[in-house]
Amino acid sequence: MGLTARFDSAAKRAAVCLGTGFFIAALAAAGQSDAGKPKAWSGILVSSACNPDEAFAESPECMKDVPGAQMALYDDTNRVMYGLEPQEKVAAHLGDTVTVQGTIDDDATIHLTAIGPMAIGLGVGEKAPAFSLHDQFGREQTLESLQGANGTVLLFFRSADW
Repeated sequence: MGLTARFDSAAKRAAVCLGTGFFIAALAAAGQSDAGKPKAWSGILVSSACNPDEAFAESPECMKDVPGAQMALYDDTNRVMYGLEPQEKVAAHLGDTVTVQGTIDDDATIHLTAIGPMAIGLGVGEKAPAFSLHDQFGREQTLESLQGANGTVLLFFRSADW
């Protein structure tokens, strides 16, 4: 292998390492930029003595008040359990499906500013957001392509495990 080939190979490795470093730094910066920003999460309030698999399986143990355990929010869309602070705001809601608002810290604890019943879907009179999805035949569908003369009914299955 000539000197030029070795240099090109080393330059490529360096470029890949440098690019990977920039990518990781960008991801870290993106994650940090969300820290402290208020957000909303929806899920069911379960005992922290329960794990995500048990919560997903809707184990009755997850709905029991376990001494020493705290309340946690289980989000079934990504199968993640979040800690909640302060506990006083959620103490009476074990088993309820809720939307919480607040900020999240590095250990996945949500610092609550509000809690309420989970809102599902659009309210009466609200317009559906624009979207583009592929149907079961691979054709692109949009809100406009699905609208009929008498309106449109859309049904989305969330977390279907068929």
